[in-house]
Amino acid sequence: MSTETFQPPTVGDTTVDHTADIAAIEQIIGNVETAYNTNDADLMTADFTANATVVNAVGALMTGRDALLEANRRGLAGFLKDQYVRYEITDITFLRPDVALAHKVARATTADGQLIDIDHAMIALYVLVKEEGRWWTAARQNTLIPKAD
Repeated sequence: MSTETFQPPTVGDTTVDHTADIAAIEQIIGNVETAYNTNDADLMTADFTANATVVNAVGALMTGRDALLEANRRGLAGFLKDQYVRYEITDITFLRPDVALAHKVARATTADGQLIDIDHAMIALYVLVKEEGRWWTAARQNTLIPKAD
């Protein structure tokens, strides 16, 4: 097939009203922010599928909810214990009625929520799936954003 005649599809779902879906996805990402700021590994892991995959901000791959929970427990009790963050959801795209992509950006804050980072310090991509009426995170990729010189 010639690339000159091939037109790639635009994938996006407009077949249903996604208002409630958007609220549910915003809640999932909000749960991660709350969990990070309160060192709650169980809440941080609660909305992941059993076979979820996560790449953290330093490039480590974790596969499976149990591995993710253990990593979250170690991180929140260790080097993340006194770290705080504010998330901003920048977009949510529905590929299918039951599959969505969401991006969030993050900034470091003080314990009382005052911004430390002027610019965003990290971006994350979430792949979410809807199973039996509930949204779950199936994959997340975190990437540090280099500081401008």
